Amino acid sequence: MDENAFQDYYAENTSHCYGCGRLNEHGLQLKSYWDGDESVATFTPKPYHIAIPGYVYGGLLASLIDCHGTGTAAAAAYKAAGRSMDSMPAFRYVTGSLHVDYLKPKVVVHAKEVKEEIKPPEIKIGPKPSEVKFEEVKNALLGNIIKVSGRVKKNEMFQRIDFVANNVDPKPDPGKEIEKLKNEQAVQ
Repeated sequence: MDENAFQDYYAENTSHCYGCGRLNEHGLQLKSYWDGDESVATFTPKPYHIAIPGYVYGGLLASLIDCHGTGTAAAAAYKAAGRSMDSMPAFRYVTGSLHVDYLKPKVVVHAKEVKEEIKPPEIKIGPKPSEVKFEEVKNALLGNIIKVSGRVKKNEMFQRIDFVANNVDPKPDPGKEIEKLKNEQAVQ
């Protein structure tokens, strides 16, 4: 497994996201990695990441899906193009829409009146978890990401970077996306 997370390759101007930005000291700082052909991320909720005592806040879970999904999209693009994640031009993605079905609450265990610290369970996410891992979470959470394609441009008037969308795909096929990237790389 690569020691650097996908998000560690993001340039400073794209590293402030609450969910995965390494420069956001108050954020979640989610890290996604390749584990073979699967992308995985592990996050351990803090006691204040609760909805009601004992349960993780659903918005946090949606943030994890969002950031892991966009990080994985970038990593898959680099992999399909046969490029290192620190090469230019950068592949970056944003979520156009995120739908999450909370089928079962995610429980967090907190220590009460014990001298030893009990750590809450880690939340593991990935697009194709192993059968054993999937069995553990299959009834807990389902997410769907809509692909938005476009271009990034510098807005001199407002001194910011703008994303201009030119295509929205509500059900992207990962296999077709990887094949498309390979074909684009072959043309270059």
